[in-house]
Parts: sequence; C-alpha cells; structure tokens
Amino acid sequence: MGREALVAALAGIALAIGMTWPLTLHLGSDIGKDLGDPLLQAWQVSWIGHALLERPLDLWQANTFWPNVDTLAFSDALVGYAPAGLVAQQSPHAALVVYNLLFLGAYGLAFLGAYLLGRELGLGKLGAVAAGVAFAYAPWKLAQNGHLHVLSSGGIPLTLFLLVRGYRRRSAWLVLAGWLVAAWQMTLGFTLGLQFAYLLAVLGVIAVVAVAVGAVPIPERRIFVATAVGVLVFSVAAVLMARPYLRVIDEHPEARRTPAYVESFSPELRSFLAAPAQSWLWAGPSLRARAPLAAPDEMSLFSGLAISLLALLGVLGPVFTRRLRIGIAVGVVVCAALSLGVRDVSGLDRYLTPYRFLFDFAPGWDGVRTPGRINTLTSLGLALLAGAGLCVFVRFVRDRTGARTVATVVGVGLAAAILVEGLGPLSHPRVSAPPPAIRRATAPQLHLPAGFHDDLVYSYWSTLGYPETVNGAGGFDPAEYDRLRKMVRAFPDARSVAALRELGVQSVILHPDRAQGTPWEGAADRPIAALPLEREFRDGVVLFQLEPRRP
Repeated sequence: MGREALVAALAGIALAIGMTWPLTLHLGSDIGKDLGDPLLQAWQVSWIGHALLERPLDLWQANTFWPNVDTLAFSDALVGYAPAGLVAQQSPHAALVVYNLLFLGAYGLAFLGAYLLGRELGLGKLGAVAAGVAFAYAPWKLAQNGHLHVLSSGGIPLTLFLLVRGYRRRSAWLVLAGWLVAAWQMTLGFTLGLQFAYLLAVLGVIAVVAVAVGAVPIPERRIFVATAVGVLVFSVAAVLMARPYLRVIDEHPEARRTPAYVESFSPELRSFLAAPAQSWLWAGPSLRARAPLAAPDEMSLFSGLAISLLALLGVLGPVFTRRLRIGIAVGVVVCAALSLGVRDVSGLDRYLTPYRFLFDFAPGWDGVRTPGRINTLTSLGLALLAGAGLCVFVRFVRDRTGARTVATVVGVGLAAAILVEGLGPLSHPRVSAPPPAIRRATAPQLHLPAGFHDDLVYSYWSTLGYPETVNGAGGFDPAEYDRLRKMVRAFPDARSVAALRELGVQSVILHPDRAQGTPWEGAADRPIAALPLEREFRDGVVLFQLEPRRP
C-alpha cells in the first residue's frame, strides 16, 4: 500500500499542476483566482509563521485591524499551515509562493485522501482514481478557488481512510494517526472543521451502536486507548481554535450571523443545477439556473453530470455492501438538504429547510455564513459512489467484451470525463509588490483609500515587516473600524487628524493610484499648513506623519 499511496500522491500533484495550469509558471508573481480573499489568506499563513517565531503566545493578536484584539479570528484562520508559514513570513514574495504551493497541495491532498478512502472501502484502482478526481475537481469547487480554507478538505477523507483501516486491522497507530489528521483538519478553520466534527460524532454514535448490538466485535484495550487519546487531542484542538472566536463574538456583536444574513448566502434547489461561471464546460448550459442566484459563487453547487450518473450507478451496483451504499446515499441526501441553508421566515415554516435546526439548536452553526459549503461532504459521498459506479461499468464492459484492455480504456475515459467537467480555466492575476516607501511609515499606520477590496491588498502588503495596521479584512468589519473610515473621509482635515491622533495612529499612507473615484481622490493636494502632520511624496505614495498627541 505504501508504494501505491506514493504513486497516488505524485498523481495528485501532477493533476493539480495540470488542472490549474499555468499557475505553476508564476508562483512568485501571480495568485490563483483573484486579488481578493487569496491575498488575505496569503497574509494569514505568513502572519502565523511570523507570530510563531516572534511571539507565539500572541498568535491571535495579528497586526491588522489594530487596535482590536484576537484579529486573526476575524476570519477562518489557517493555523494548520503554520509550518509553511515559517517560510512564508520571510517576505511578501515568500508569502505568495507559499500560498500558491498550498493551493496546489490542497488539490493534491483532496485527490489522495479520496483515492485512499475509496481503496479501503473496496474500490479498484480505476474506481479510486475516479473518486479522487470527483472529490477534488467537481465543477462546484471552481467557484471556491479563492477560498483555501474550503479547498483544504483532503484531511477529511484521509482521516476516514486511516480510521477505517485502523479499526479494521486493529492497528492502534493507524487509529491514532486518523485522529491526529482530524485534529489538523480542524486547525484549518471551522468552515469545514465544524461539519467534519459533527460527521465524526455521527459516525461515532453509529459505531457505538454497532458494537452494542453485536454487529462488530468489541475493540481491544489498545484500540480504546488510541481512540481515547485521539479524541482528546482532537477535542483540545477544537477548543483551542474555538476560544478566540468566542471571545470575538462576545466583543463584537456585529460578528453574529442573523437568519436574514445567512439566508442571503443560502442556496436554492436550482443551485444543484448551477455550475460556476468559471466552468469551461457547464457555465453556458447552466446559466439559466445560475443567473437568478443572489450570490452565485456561494450558491452554485453543480456536482457534474458524469459524477452524478456514475454515483447513481454506484448506488445500484454491488461494489460496496448494500449497507454502505445506503449509508452513503442517505448521507449525500442529508448533506445536500442541509446545504440549502435557512429561510428567514417565522413560525414552523422556518424548519422546512433542516439547516435551521442546526442554526437554532446545535452549537457552532449560528456562526456559519455560507451553508452551501456543506456541499464538501455531499461531494465526498458522490465521489465515492461515482468510483463505485465506474467499477460497475468497467466490469460490465469487461464481462460483455471479454477484453480487459477495452474495459480499462473505458474506465480511463470515464475518469477523464470527470476531469473535463472540472476544467476552469483558472485565472491568475499578477500581484503588485508593496510600494518601497511604506517601509518609511511608522506604526501604527492607516492606508487610504480604506475599504474591503483595498484592505485585502494592504493586509498582504503588511507582510513587509508586519507593522500594526488599522486596515484589515475578514468575515466582518469591526464597528470601530467602520466608524473610523467614515470619520476620515475628508482626510487630511482637523476632525480626521484629531481622531487618528486620539487613536494613536502615527502615519497615514495614501495611495493615489487606488484613490480615484473615492472620497480620498484629492487628498494628496489638500492643504495641511494648520494641521499637526507632515507630508512626503515618495515612490508613488503620499506619506503623512502625524505628530504624537501630547499626554
């Protein structure tokens, strides 16, 4: 199995490079999908590495959104990528290269994890390949290319592979390894970590019931010990990850998700027929289903025609046991129903979408913004069934023709059809380097213009030394920062300068090339003679140095 796993890992990397081509040629200059959330996540990974080296006890006290606290928890934090962050923290260029490598690696691990899980559950090699490509490259994932925390799903099937194999073979080390991988997956954020934790809980209950009724033998003591240690490690990881987020919600009521807000990101039934606009094959044919969606990138859940047809064949065929087929199929239906999110209505009608039960009664779910990402679990179930369906079809062709080679060619063709449905192409815009002049700005600092899309760029630029920066981007804007942005719309004027000095800001960096069409378009030329600040034009930016406020 070791050699097969190595080959599968190499195949996963090769597929990731091919499916995202030509990003590999531009690792140090471009970034996958767009200049939005990917820049934020490049900063995240870099900051985590920087914090571990410089002040590990203050990991969550990131340099952005100053002077707020726990600001790393203002969005899903990729703490599990800390080892890569040790390299990324060296410079903005290093942060970009490392992010792109993690992006490719996330696809590779998703393929590998699903492949290994498929093999352990009884799929042949071709069927496992189909399961791997179906999980990694289902069309709906094209819309998630800007969300590394969503793409980083390979730990889910890898955990299940290790646990199934460990319990079957009575291997305490494999069982422990499975729980350790589960703990690592949890440290990549609650977008997937929360749904994964609940999946493990459900599977745990099923396992306990199976032991209680005698369907499976009672595990040995060493398996109990490995399980107990693994569950403890997983629970500690979950608690340590949750604590800063709970503090943020207590400190910032604006971070709470209301039913109306979650509904604005909740998919509709038509979403399962809507492929993302990035889909090379299905964007056009699914336009009528996608066009009415309020947030197409979060609501397009099309899993692919080839995957769906093969999954149906996998439910009907005898590759998996009848009990396993039914279990996976039920899981797919339940997760698909949950991914429809909530409808902000009163009375019992609110529970017509089952996600509302989770939102109202289950811990953690009232903090989730995008229910459609439960489609990750739906996609895993479909991928396993699609792998089984491919095995059924290949066996049928082999039995009818008597030619193993023909059957193999058919199987490879079906796996290739899944890949074709998952083709992008992937956009890879060039990332601008931070202006050299910002090194001269003392911290704490504020960049103008200030706004979500600009702040994403400033967050990435802050990897140049990690200065305390008022700007920041995340899952919500702190109320204080929102008020400050409105207060400094006329900067530099007496009111805005007084507010910044009161806060403790020491420098303001104006980017004229980004200010066109904003309230700060003419800020570079506004008079400052009567104001307690100095102005310097340098390297395409304008540096305003504020005089410290006297005590």
